[in-house]
Amino acid sequence: MWFRRDLRIADNAALYHALRSCREVVCAFVFDTAILKGLPKADRRVEFIRESLAELARDLEEHGGSLAVHHALAEEELPRLAKELGVQAVFANRDDEPAALDRDAKVFGALANAGITFHAYKDRAVFERDEVLTQSGGAFSVFTPYRRAWLAKLDDFYLKPYPVEHYLDTLVRAPEALRTGVPALKDLGFEKTNLSELEIPTGASGGTKLFEEFFDKRIDRYHETRDYPGVRGPSYLGIHLRFGTVSIRELAGVAHRLSHSGANQGAATWLGELIWRDFFFQVLAHHPEVAAGKSFHPEYDKIVWHHGKHADALFDAWCEARTGYPLVDAAMAQINSTGYMHNRLRMVVASFLCKDLGLDWRRGEAYFERHLNDFEFSSNNGNWQWAAGSGCDAQPWFRIFNPVTQSERFDPEGKFIRRYLPQLANLSDTAIHAPWLATPVELEAAGVRLGETYPKPVVDHALARERTLERYAVVKEQAGAKARAPRKK
Repeated sequence: MWFRRDLRIADNAALYHALRSCREVVCAFVFDTAILKGLPKADRRVEFIRESLAELARDLEEHGGSLAVHHALAEEELPRLAKELGVQAVFANRDDEPAALDRDAKVFGALANAGITFHAYKDRAVFERDEVLTQSGGAFSVFTPYRRAWLAKLDDFYLKPYPVEHYLDTLVRAPEALRTGVPALKDLGFEKTNLSELEIPTGASGGTKLFEEFFDKRIDRYHETRDYPGVRGPSYLGIHLRFGTVSIRELAGVAHRLSHSGANQGAATWLGELIWRDFFFQVLAHHPEVAAGKSFHPEYDKIVWHHGKHADALFDAWCEARTGYPLVDAAMAQINSTGYMHNRLRMVVASFLCKDLGLDWRRGEAYFERHLNDFEFSSNNGNWQWAAGSGCDAQPWFRIFNPVTQSERFDPEGKFIRRYLPQLANLSDTAIHAPWLATPVELEAAGVRLGETYPKPVVDHALARERTLERYAVVKEQAGAKARAPRKK
């Protein structure tokens, strides 16, 4: 059993099939150097995986198994390990991200050459690839009809957990020489982060703890609280979904049961977020060109984004929480210090990058990829293209979030801003959203010196909006040309 993004025993599809199909099952995980080499030396995701593996190893040992953890190039190490163990088959759960597909193709080939079969299973989604299609057999490009089809197809079969616990006696320990244990962070070339200080629970036990807390305290009101970053409303399960320390079938099953009668709007709204995740998986599977940096709608690739030294300076200001727009800066301070950003704020800062600063959405996509604990390629790409207007079911290109209005509406008392921008803490609930509009007396009383303790706005939103409409004119022209083109008979 090759563990990857499925770091749990319970309800694990590949583990279940391995245990049922084989006389003996040895478990392994590879810290893939192809992935690790591009990461920051202090990366919360690596620490999260390391801590989750330690728990997984203990759980396997309790049931007579073990976990061989290796640090190498996975496409070479996994086949080598399989041949050394003399196994007949390798079991794993599917990963449809571009680099993972390439890796698995190489592993499959190497295993086949050695006479070893490779079995892959669905585990990270309720529906994947071609399971939910339009009536004509194509992929959906609009979320609402996809959601309807997703819900129409859903039944108990797709939510049924795999009863792994009934077959755990098939687990065996790896040979002593291969029981390397879970390496320390320093042995992987990484440093300890603030993961424990942030109180992010790791492993399957951590995922269960978070889900139970969300289920007991917040899911009923999720639809009312989800947009307010100063309120504890979300489930915070993103990182656990990313690394499979929770089962998507369990989460979707609970949400579906609660919302099925229509009485629990919070659960229905949260289930919708899980469906969005499946939707973006499907988009990537059917449109792999987006993984190469292409816009889902090709006409958006004709947009000329702001570039040059001034553009680089604006991007640095965005990254470093120095735009002069408090909600944007607080959101960027949040991701920089915690690896997490509230969903509403992801939309705000993405819109600001593309439509206020006039910068290519791909720059923001890459920044999020490097910093988000819960980074998923498909969702990250899909959401950035949504913000830029170039993706599936995206917001219209002419819809431009006003960062001040968003701040006043979703952080009315400035609680979130004060947490991440303490230098603005003494401003009034009115002035904190747009300090440059405050009177000199207000600023002095609050200890705020614009341009010194807090930056002045790097752009004027009204002027930036006009420039954006001009920049996106090429999209409007393309759409007009399509509308005027004669239809084929």
